[in-house]
Amino acid sequence: MDQRAELSEFLRSRRARLKPVDVGLPDFGRHRRVPGLRREELAQLAGVSVAYYTRLEQGNGQNVSAEVLDAIARALRLTDAEQQHLTHLAKPTTAKKKKAGLSRQAQLRPQLRHLIDSMEAVPAYVLGRRLDLLAWNRMAAALIGDFVSLPAEERNFARHVFLDPTARERYLEWEDKAAEVVGVLRLCAGCYPDDPLLTALVGELSVKSDEFRTLWAAHTVRQKGHGTKRLHHPLVGELTLSYETLKLPDEHDLSLVTYYAEPGSPSADSLRLLASWAAAPDPEHSGPGGRQAPVTPPTRSQ
Repeated sequence: MDQRAELSEFLRSRRARLKPVDVGLPDFGRHRRVPGLRREELAQLAGVSVAYYTRLEQGNGQNVSAEVLDAIARALRLTDAEQQHLTHLAKPTTAKKKKAGLSRQAQLRPQLRHLIDSMEAVPAYVLGRRLDLLAWNRMAAALIGDFVSLPAEERNFARHVFLDPTARERYLEWEDKAAEVVGVLRLCAGCYPDDPLLTALVGELSVKSDEFRTLWAAHTVRQKGHGTKRLHHPLVGELTLSYETLKLPDEHDLSLVTYYAEPGSPSADSLRLLASWAAAPDPEHSGPGGRQAPVTPPTRSQ
């Protein structure tokens, strides 16, 4: 990816979303020719010269200091994830430290696979930096989908959300899930601009999904953290589940994602029912490392 163009477009998009009233400046309404703040207004807020900021917005960030980036981030009201993204874009030399292995899939320690297998009542899976689905347990497959039937190169959460028609039925707030996925990929692209597999993934999704292409053009950046998802399962119906994303020590590009229900809630009862169904052995399906995975459940009659 063109790092200079990414920096330029990101700064323009963040500046365009701010209104003068958001930062305490007068708004002259119809007399403004551009959406959002003008360059000179943003430069004033950040305490830098207009020429200096203009060079940065044109993609020339090699000599920018951390202090200036912090000032611009504050002026643009950036989130922590957006500020991290700006730093990677403006300082590509720091973002390119890890070049080795960019074209290879991550390898998981057997102990990590054993860990998620032992979480029998908790849907759990491991994601790589490109949102590659690297490992999962029975409950994750039962809750989200039959990953084992996919070729290894297609086991990717972004592909699942945008290219698998069942995802739109599974996630009741699909638009929010889609925006989250694109935001996480954007953050990854800033950290690893030379990753050929990530570039290929973005290209494929941009061609095959109008929604992905629109969201990607918005330059939204997010970190996958924690929250709540509403899902519809064909066997147990609607569930409201909380999720947590845990970065793995010594393997910072990998994340362990778990789902759980509030104790005593109808979703907890549904999750227990799903766990009972998932525990039934199916000799015709097996997950990575020889683990058995559930087949697609029967559809509940309407």
